[in-house]
Amino acid sequence: MTTLVFGHKSPDTDSTGSPIIWAWYLNEIKGQKAEAVLLGEPNTEAAFVLKRWDLPKPSIISSVEADTPVVIVDTNNPAELPDNINDVDIQAIIDHHKLVGGIETKGPINITIRPLACTATIMHNLMGPNAEKMPDWVKGTMLSCILSDTLEFRSPTTTEQDKALAEKLAADLGLNISEYAAEMFAAKSDVSAFSDAELLRMDSKEYAVDDVKFRVSVLETTAPAIVLDRKASLLDSCAKVATEDGVDHVLLFVVDILNEEATLLVQNDTVKAVAEKSFGASVSGDSVVLPGIMSRKKQIIPNLKV
Repeated sequence: MTTLVFGHKSPDTDSTGSPIIWAWYLNEIKGQKAEAVLLGEPNTEAAFVLKRWDLPKPSIISSVEADTPVVIVDTNNPAELPDNINDVDIQAIIDHHKLVGGIETKGPINITIRPLACTATIMHNLMGPNAEKMPDWVKGTMLSCILSDTLEFRSPTTTEQDKALAEKLAADLGLNISEYAAEMFAAKSDVSAFSDAELLRMDSKEYAVDDVKFRVSVLETTAPAIVLDRKASLLDSCAKVATEDGVDHVLLFVVDILNEEATLLVQNDTVKAVAEKSFGASVSGDSVVLPGIMSRKKQIIPNLKV
């Protein structure tokens, strides 16, 4: 039976690329039939990576049949997975986020959660000497995942291991990291074709603080003005998306990759209080700039207060 490998909903580059990497490893190294799938449309950067390395877009699924063998990557949060995730046969979890809880398995499994910036880096570790067998398209996918998750080493989640691996992969491929990262980030910044609701859900995670449910959305860009020019309509859309998604509030952080800061849209008094309590900000309008804030995982989620 084919093992499905997938990451979280609203797949970014790591949650698109890492399933592809691990499916290659299972198929070619372990001799186990596996297929990478996605739980949604890949974002513009991930779509660029697929095209750059001539990879077919994995099939998009919304549910998984009971007892299907699966490997979960880049998440361990049931809220980011199919509703029936506890009915499938989870074989392994490979992740770099904090342990959330709520997943049940049919027996003992291999779980690898390490404090690295990128799931793909963990996969390289797990491959051991077999990593040397990766073809260029796997190396390119792995490099892309690392550059995306580290924002070309600007993110505070970056470790020396992530950076060293990216530099080795780039050297193997004959790529200039800065030039390639600029291409990736340009693709990520092109959001003109997306509706406000799509932008608010594009790279988002649900998170509760003292029983207040948030959709924490992040848009990483080298051209923040493209998003902020739509601020009025995005603010109006926050309440609608919150209602549709069953959360209390949407927090949208527009991360300026080059200036290493985030702008939080402030649509109501609760979000204003969150900005002030969580980040020590002084809010006087419908947005606030948060210097140095780059990482949802390390700087936003852990600091949220209501």
